Amino acid sequence: MAFWASAAEAVTWTRAPRQILDDSRPPFYRWYPDAELNTCANALDRHVADGRAAQPALIWDSPVSGSQRIYTYGELLDETARFAGVLRSLGVHRGDRVVIYLPMIPEALIAMLACARIGAVHSVVFGGFAPHELAARIDDARPAVVVSASCGIEPSRVVQYKPMLDAALDASEHPPQHCVIVQRDRHRCELVPGRDLDWHQLIATAEPVAAVPVAATDPLYVLYTSGTTGRPKGIVRDNGGHAVALAWSMRHVFDVEPGDVFWAASDVGWVVGHSYIVYGPLLVGATTVMYEGKPVGTPDPGAFWRVIAEHGVKILLTAPTAIRAIRKEDPEGSCLAKYDTSALTTLFLAGERLDPDTYHWASDKLNVPVVDHWWQTETGWPIAANPMGIERLPFKAGSPTVPMPGYDVHILHPSGSRCAPGEQGAICLRLPLPPGTLPTLWDDDARYEASYLCEHPGYYLTGDGGYLDEDGYLFVLGRIDDVINVAGHRFSTGAIEAVLATHPAVAECAVIGVADEIKGQVPRGFVVLQAGASAEGVAGELVALVRAEIGAVACVRDVDVVAALPKTRSGKILRKAMRGIAHGTDEPIPSTIEDPAVLHALRPILAP
Repeated sequence: MAFWASAAEAVTWTRAPRQILDDSRPPFYRWYPDAELNTCANALDRHVADGRAAQPALIWDSPVSGSQRIYTYGELLDETARFAGVLRSLGVHRGDRVVIYLPMIPEALIAMLACARIGAVHSVVFGGFAPHELAARIDDARPAVVVSASCGIEPSRVVQYKPMLDAALDASEHPPQHCVIVQRDRHRCELVPGRDLDWHQLIATAEPVAAVPVAATDPLYVLYTSGTTGRPKGIVRDNGGHAVALAWSMRHVFDVEPGDVFWAASDVGWVVGHSYIVYGPLLVGATTVMYEGKPVGTPDPGAFWRVIAEHGVKILLTAPTAIRAIRKEDPEGSCLAKYDTSALTTLFLAGERLDPDTYHWASDKLNVPVVDHWWQTETGWPIAANPMGIERLPFKAGSPTVPMPGYDVHILHPSGSRCAPGEQGAICLRLPLPPGTLPTLWDDDARYEASYLCEHPGYYLTGDGGYLDEDGYLFVLGRIDDVINVAGHRFSTGAIEAVLATHPAVAECAVIGVADEIKGQVPRGFVVLQAGASAEGVAGELVALVRAEIGAVACVRDVDVVAALPKTRSGKILRKAMRGIAHGTDEPIPSTIEDPAVLHALRPILAP
């Protein structure tokens, strides 16, 4: 408790905590139960009061629209306080929900902070989600207001948001009374009289409002997990523990100080965007970068390096998928050579398994430490990482290094007994979880227990499998259901993918288990090749490579070269959907899929 009492001193409280942890009702633990604060005031007001009003707080870089905008802390505070006034004028009060359905524009960040300012609970839905998925989230959150935009902009098209919003509201059982719409220059939409209101018109005449103190245990936001079916699963994040954990992680995991430029190349619709585009950097007085573009195609594989060079980015946090996409298009790093990226000190990667080949490519080309770290939507900040702001530990390829404070990581057998060092099992976290992690699910304590806590009483089940080595380093091998049983031998598909990724022609890969009459299951590989690489002979070489590295018992006989792998918009490969097709089940296409055509193209190859 002393550790988290000390960490809480980095936060400005309107009522400081006297009790650090309330453990009176396990498994529902609450941090700082008697304290009060305001998250928006911690992110903005206190920095302005400390003389940082003229420092850039937000850099918006949008190659898809050809726009850039910089907000100082003073300007961002003014805009946020005014939009908080807009929400208040529309009847939004402490505890009310606001659904935010926006592209990567500054108004998304402002709307989130404005909700926090008045104690409202925001629920960000990834911009461009289909009407059915948006309607399900609206019905679960029951918002007082929805904030949206006329359109989102992709490299090759304009995505009209308003028709999708209208369809979602028509299908919803609990539509809000008002929608606030950001009209973008690229496409302006028709507003529904009496319901739809223009963002810019409202904010021009709005009265700014002060930050409202809320309980540390009050919810800050609800974020629905991707790929849900039926009723969505809303991850709850509280105010107090969230602020403490993110402030600690920014300084001690990411080594970020006030005035540093930090860029999380993600989306505000995902947890990375919540934690490390919006809240984390601003809580410590850093400058955050919001990027409306892609790693390639806006306009070329040098897009990320341009942003780093132009804005002096010190830390880049992105997904391995992004680096693999850049490497695929520019394996020699020719585009990187065009830019001065000397401001960059560290590259952090998370969201997908970091294969050793991608790790080494990024490390060699950028000549900076590449830090793999692992966490989940549910935890909100890293479970395991290399704490660059404390001590740079020796790197081990394939490992996100060691558990961070508060995460008591254990590897368990199905029986609940602990695995020995090096022995694979389910990665579980002993309760209580640290501050900043989910205290429950939105309006559903029973589902929280059933989903995470019942498998191993006293532990949170992460759903991932892996092992701890003799040095205490954690190795995450993939989802538990990505472990396959080949004639009684258990193999992680992630371990096989790591071998495939070492082939110089392979840009990215996926391995799934498919049914086999004799062995029960066998692995099947799918690879995307580097730009310009020839497919001739590659499949045979990959089969031989797995045999040499893992052994013939792995039974890898089929490796298909494909044009692309199906992914979510956040870059995760849809292995579950691929398995469903391979097993002949009627697997629904997840709402988070980036390009459904990629999955459809694989159906003839995957079909049993």
